[in-house]
Amino acid sequence: MEETEGHTMIQDLDEIGNFDAESLLQAIKSDIRYHEVIHGCLNCGICSGSCPSHRFFDYSPRIVIQTVLNGDAEKVKEMMDEYIWACAQCYTCALRCPFHNSPGGLVMIMREVAVWRGMPAVSRLLKPYGRVLLKVLSIGNQLTPDMIQPDFFPDWGPKIPWSSTDLAIKRKAIPVYTLQVTTSAWKVSPETSYELYTIYEETGIFKLVEDVDPNLFEVVNDMVQELREQVEEERARS
Repeated sequence: MEETEGHTMIQDLDEIGNFDAESLLQAIKSDIRYHEVIHGCLNCGICSGSCPSHRFFDYSPRIVIQTVLNGDAEKVKEMMDEYIWACAQCYTCALRCPFHNSPGGLVMIMREVAVWRGMPAVSRLLKPYGRVLLKVLSIGNQLTPDMIQPDFFPDWGPKIPWSSTDLAIKRKAIPVYTLQVTTSAWKVSPETSYELYTIYEETGIFKLVEDVDPNLFEVVNDMVQELREQVEEERARS
């Protein structure tokens, strides 16, 4: 585990499966970003008052910060199971906080620790995002327009339905070579994918995916093996 000035740069892969409450809290507080997002809390509640998730769910960014600052490890662990996943990551809390705290930033750290540790809640909560994860792992791209369903986003305006239709035709009209594809936002060469997969493997990403979603890992692993054989054959011929 690499450290800079006493703060963790990356989660230790040996800690995967370690759900000890004190260890989880220590991982959060040792993150290099921790002191950038937390400067002290007045407990004023301005963050909760401006939080859109607070309006619709049993969620309060003020409670998240107070719980972490108070060092209540068991409560923090409990929050990481479901509570913090109600955060919309809009960072309105960070804009409003008179102490320049970022509860949303703290939640992001907590979520990352939960993912790195392979907490059971992660598999359940991220299952609806399997298609997005597959996109990221296979081509390095998070989202394509054909994945957006306008009916779920009426506040985006009346032009969104038009933007989401006839994508194949519209993309062909784009004069940029890398965008003239109909299955992804950009075309990725086999060599680039090969390098991307190597990074995922060396940094433990594939191990995390296997723990969080074994079915997704099986699909991705088949893709990786097939592409590696293709690249190695091309390299051998050249």
